[in-house]
Amino acid sequence: MLTPLRSAGLAALVAIVAACSGSVSGGSFSASVPPTSSPSAAPTSTPGAAGAIEHATGAIDVVLRYEQGGGFIAPAFLATQVPIFTLYGDGTVIFRNPAQGPPAPVGDVYRPGPLRIARLSEDQIQSTLVMALSEGGLGAARANYTNDRVADASTAVFTINAGGLSKTVSVYALGIEVDGLSDALPRAAFAKLAERLGNFDQNGTIPTQAYAPDRYRGILQDGFAGGPGAKPWPWKEIRPSDFVVPTDPNAFQLPAKVLTVAQVEAFGSDLYQGGFQGLTLLGPGDGKVYSFSLRPLLPDERE
Repeated sequence: MLTPLRSAGLAALVAIVAACSGSVSGGSFSASVPPTSSPSAAPTSTPGAAGAIEHATGAIDVVLRYEQGGGFIAPAFLATQVPIFTLYGDGTVIFRNPAQGPPAPVGDVYRPGPLRIARLSEDQIQSTLVMALSEGGLGAARANYTNDRVADASTAVFTINAGGLSKTVSVYALGIEVDGLSDALPRAAFAKLAERLGNFDQNGTIPTQAYAPDRYRGILQDGFAGGPGAKPWPWKEIRPSDFVVPTDPNAFQLPAKVLTVAQVEAFGSDLYQGGFQGLTLLGPGDGKVYSFSLRPLLPDERE
C-alpha cells in the first residue's frame, strides 16, 4: 500500500505528465524489427526529466503488461496463451487484439491471431503510462478484485513497473459486471484500460509489423487416435522424452521444450504463425499419438 504522501506525489506526477503529453493515440508509431531475446545489460532508468514517470529502459524490462488467465478452458490452451499487451523499457510494444477473430482452423488445429510489434518514442511511453496509472486505475489499485457472482471466468492481470510502483493487479471476471457489484468504479477503469491496450493499434490504423520471435515453447501431451490430419514426427534430433515438465511449480505442469525457428519451420510457415493448439503428431518409430501445441516466446521469456 502507498503511504498518503507517496500517493499524493504519484497523483501529482501523473497530472503533470498528462498535461504535457498528448494522448497515445495521437502520436505516430514507428514499427521496428523485433527486439532480440538476449538479456540486456544492467537495467537503467529514464532520465529524471521534470514530470517524467521513471521506468527501466532495457529491451527485456517489462514496464506494463496486460494478460488473461484461468477460467474453465483446456490446459494446453492456457499454456499457450500469450500476454495481450506488453510494453518494454526501450519502447517496444508487442500485442494481440483479442477482439479480432482468429484465422480459420486447419482441421482440428486452432490458430490464434499473430502478434504485432511497434516501437514507441519516450513521449508515447509517457502517455501510455499516464493513461494506465490515472484513468486506467493502476496507480491507486490494490492487488486483487473479486466477483463472487460469477464462476469459471478468467482473470485479467495487469503488471506495472514505473513511477516508483512495482505491482500486479488481478481482476477476476473483468467485463462481467452486475448491478450492485462492489468496486464498480475501479473495475470500469480496468475494463477501459484492457480495451485500449488490446486494441493498441486502433484496428490497424497505426502502423505495426508482425512479431517474429526467435524461440517458441512446444507442448507435448498424449493424444487420441490419429485422424486424417495427423502428421509424422518432424524432427530427427528431438525425441518425445526431450519434452519435460518444468521444475518451476508456478509454470504449467505440461511436458514442454524450447524450440528454435528452424525447428518450428518443420510444420510449414502457414501453420505456426502466432502459435497453435491441437496438432496431432505420430511418435517417431512407434507411431504413438501425441497432441502438440506451440506458443511464441516474448523477449523477456526464457522457456
